[in-house]
Amino acid sequence: MTRRAVLICPGRGTYNAPELGYLKQHRPQFDMVLNGFDAQRVALGQVTLTDLDASKRFAPDIFTRGDNASGLIYASAYCDGSSLNDDIEVVAVAGNSMGWYIALALAGAVSAQDGFRLVNTMGDLMQRHLIGGQLVYPVTDENWVTDKGRKQQLLETVRSIDAKSGHDLCLSIDLGGLMVLAGNEAGLSALEASVPKNMGRFPMRLQNHAAFHSHLQTDVAAQGRSQLSDIIVKSPDVPLIDGFGNIWWDDSCDLAKMWNYTLGAQVTETYNFSKAIETAAKEFAPDVFIVAGPGTTLGGAVAQSLIGCGWRGMQNKADFETLQTESNLLVSMGRNEQRGAVS
Repeated sequence: MTRRAVLICPGRGTYNAPELGYLKQHRPQFDMVLNGFDAQRVALGQVTLTDLDASKRFAPDIFTRGDNASGLIYASAYCDGSSLNDDIEVVAVAGNSMGWYIALALAGAVSAQDGFRLVNTMGDLMQRHLIGGQLVYPVTDENWVTDKGRKQQLLETVRSIDAKSGHDLCLSIDLGGLMVLAGNEAGLSALEASVPKNMGRFPMRLQNHAAFHSHLQTDVAAQGRSQLSDIIVKSPDVPLIDGFGNIWWDDSCDLAKMWNYTLGAQVTETYNFSKAIETAAKEFAPDVFIVAGPGTTLGGAVAQSLIGCGWRGMQNKADFETLQTESNLLVSMGRNEQRGAVS
């Protein structure tokens, strides 16, 4: 029996110490594709993904760099998304942040090699410029229910800080129960001083992350457009859902607008992952949401986004867990105990 699936691609921060060796474990049938990715990096004087993935230890200062993390995540997710069982029918593809670039490749809008070039180029540009930074702050309770008052207060605080001279701060990613905020040092420090500590670790800075999805990346986006202008883009084989929750249909896609979004608003404006998941659920009603690896953290954001939009009557974590037990609604390929259900 065919299962209708929405495939979700991860963004930065998903290849960490537990994921070291992920490519070696899952790459056998994709050697030729991965060799092409490595060849691109060799031509640029970069360490190959194969060598990085085979490292004896996870060194955060190396693996969290945009010019390394982006390629490792792309390759891992591309292999995962290309290895689904025959009974899986992918009806739409979405992604979180950088995951949009991976989604383009897995949906067939760009080739595997051009998709890697896109990710590797943007990761390198972000790392070389490293403008601003990001931090995360939760807005849900222990039942995964969004505290609307806390969220509204947080966004009002962000707007107030951003209005101050010399301060830049904005919502970078609406990520289920987490708000990812981007800004310059003055803006981020002001927020850290303005919000209560939460769970002993929030607000939490993200290492080697620039101010993604903010106007601070305008120059980076322009450089990306210049360096990647020759990439061939075609209509996707299946619908794509972007960071505004818009659908780029396989049979009526304006390619110029999609590419302008990819190296324009996708880089410089808020990425609403929660809205993308809501669109995926309500427009495509899949049997299963499949989160490609690496990592296991994005599954929680998917579940919280589904609760947030009340899909299939879910109101809280317990409702999600009940549906998960009954129908295996969400599969994270980065979890070995779940991976076999779809791959």
